[in-house]
Amino acid sequence: MQRTTDFLLVRFSAAQGAMAGLLEAGRKVCEQSPLPMRLHRMAWSRQNHTGYLYASLIDRNLLETEALGPLKAEFERALAGARVLGLSRLENVFERPGFSHAQTPAFHYVVEMDPDTGWMPEIARWYDTEHMPGLAGVPGCVHAMRMLNHDQGPLSLACYDLVTEQTLGSPPWLAVRATAWSDVTRPHFTHTQRSMFEVLA
Repeated sequence: MQRTTDFLLVRFSAAQGAMAGLLEAGRKVCEQSPLPMRLHRMAWSRQNHTGYLYASLIDRNLLETEALGPLKAEFERALAGARVLGLSRLENVFERPGFSHAQTPAFHYVVEMDPDTGWMPEIARWYDTEHMPGLAGVPGCVHAMRMLNHDQGPLSLACYDLVTEQTLGSPPWLAVRATAWSDVTRPHFTHTQRSMFEVLA
């Protein structure tokens, strides 16, 4: 099945000592892939030894499911020091520079979830009109983006590039999270995963 694709997400596990070599390998496979792409972000979680590699397609593509097998094999060959856990097509549905867009992010915070049946339209409106613009406007947020994961979900992937981990506990961030609309939508998140990564590239 064709899906609108802006990014590929490679999830992998590896030891911390392998990360420098994996970063360079990830950059090379993006540069050399027959599907034109570039390395957008590689991030690493010390807590669970898991990395996320985002490859940005040069042109938005209607990518077939059948293309994923050869692409995954490319990444598996290149990331020889890691175990590739999955490859997903991501569709970018929201993007905004953050309050601190001129600064270099050190952390990458990701919230992944599946909506309750019938709740995706309301959750999307909340995300795109209140929640993500509000969090993008918090000092310490460099960039905010929300994507749909068309393969190995959860479906919704909201990610925030941050100057510091402490941004999550700051009063402006907590104020955005504590709105009445948030109280309506958040109980309808399922399979929720919240992960903090260190930015490698």
